[in-house]
Amino acid sequence: MSLNQNILVKLKQAGFRINGKWLVKGVSLNIEKGKIVTLIGPNGSGKSTTAKIALGIYKKIDGEVEKYTNKVGYVPQKISIDWTLPLRVNDFMVLTENLKDEAINEALSLTGVIHLKDKNLGDLSGGEFQRVLLARAISKKPDLLVLDEPVQGVDFTGEIALYELIKKISDELNCGILLISHDLHTVMSATDHVVCLNGHVCCSGSPLDVAKNDEYKALFGEQASQILTRYKHSHDHIHTNEGEIKKN
Repeated sequence: MSLNQNILVKLKQAGFRINGKWLVKGVSLNIEKGKIVTLIGPNGSGKSTTAKIALGIYKKIDGEVEKYTNKVGYVPQKISIDWTLPLRVNDFMVLTENLKDEAINEALSLTGVIHLKDKNLGDLSGGEFQRVLLARAISKKPDLLVLDEPVQGVDFTGEIALYELIKKISDELNCGILLISHDLHTVMSATDHVVCLNGHVCCSGSPLDVAKNDEYKALFGEQASQILTRYKHSHDHIHTNEGEIKKN
């Protein structure tokens, strides 16, 4: 067992290559209960590969992966659905899982979409569908939740609301989260630790520490760094499911 009982997954100089080409190399990180680790980097930088290493999907890896839980939830970057099928949210929740109605209701309630339980998937907005995907991933109360670009197809206000929801899930379930994001600016308020990748670890640390790092600036630009350094997310308000902002 791990010396730190909160550690769920530990990567030590982990890497993966196909046909002699490294997709990512030399990644070290810990994912702990109740903490959010965010992977950022340009397209092709190895973010999804690193997530799949942590999940144990890739077996023949370089380095080491120590995994201390098998209770894992996963929201992949892409999911293929025939939107013409009359598939309700409730049907989708039990498509590959044997879930009791109580577990379904609890998960949909936590992600704010219980009212959509009998609605067809094809009638959902982008933000609603992402919340359903999150509900499906947490329905069995995992210790580890891996989210690969979980705010796709969502506008800026919806992105912030989803990241706040992800933080709420981490707090309420006390699960560790490995989050892949394209934008550190919007996710920083919910993130404990950031790993910036570009085929290898360019830099890592708190969001503000990473924003000040020269390698982060080289990848994302000085302007992105300045915006992030100035950014302080106020928690005196909440974002509703409809995108409105209300005072607490």
